[in-house]
Amino acid sequence: MSPLWRDQLQVFFAPERVDLVRSLRGFKPQEIANITARCDRAPERPIWESPLHQLAKILDNAEKTEMTVTISNHFIRYAVLPPQDEITTPDELFAYANFRMREIYAERVNDWIISVSAWNPSSGAICAAISRDLMTQLQELAARHKIKLKGIVPYLVSAFDQWHKLFDDKRTCFVLVESGRFCIALLADNIWHGIRNQRVLHHVEDELLAALDQEAIFSGHKAVIEEVRLFAPEHPRLSLPDNCGWKIVPVPDSNIPVPAHFPSAAVENNEAGPCAI
Repeated sequence: MSPLWRDQLQVFFAPERVDLVRSLRGFKPQEIANITARCDRAPERPIWESPLHQLAKILDNAEKTEMTVTISNHFIRYAVLPPQDEITTPDELFAYANFRMREIYAERVNDWIISVSAWNPSSGAICAAISRDLMTQLQELAARHKIKLKGIVPYLVSAFDQWHKLFDDKRTCFVLVESGRFCIALLADNIWHGIRNQRVLHHVEDELLAALDQEAIFSGHKAVIEEVRLFAPEHPRLSLPDNCGWKIVPVPDSNIPVPAHFPSAAVENNEAGPCAI
């Protein structure tokens, strides 16, 4: 089989669930399997261990395919790289990203692998970090199953790239909510100004509203009514109070659908075993 015609696997990888969609590769890809498995975290074990175990079982019949993994924001740490005209080489960019990450996360960065989005000296970029152990385990899992690992993509980046054409170039507040966590990304004039990746402790609506107000204070800018581009597939009823100063604009647009492997509200409590995908 030519690598150009490998079946495609799209995976969403989160602490409580693994979603996998398999499609026949061709001029018009055809979905042939869609699997969701719930994961139960083992005490005192890494948070990624249970979903990795479930993914391994789902992949039992997936050799000679090509896989892209979208990683939940639970496993990702972000930092904004402000514009710097003097940065012109990849080595300078990586040093800058490493410096910014260490400013925020200190020595924990030693155990992470850092990647950087497309860089523009006049608009900056964002960088994301993932556990080195998780990255290694995903690579080894793909190799054992004879799968080509095409890429590992942070959930926030994947969702933003899917719908960024809908956003206002002047000012955008994009919010992604998943089970137990939300991310707030702020951009103005196509420049990244901030990313907040926050765990939900009690009530997502209350904590999201408080975080939005805090980000408005930090940014020094707040319109009377500020629009929030909200993508929250696992919280379809999420809303903010009337007259709170924030107006939700739901994502996605009808012309740009949600990728099939992105999580939805319903997760069946099934134990995934070997299955033909």
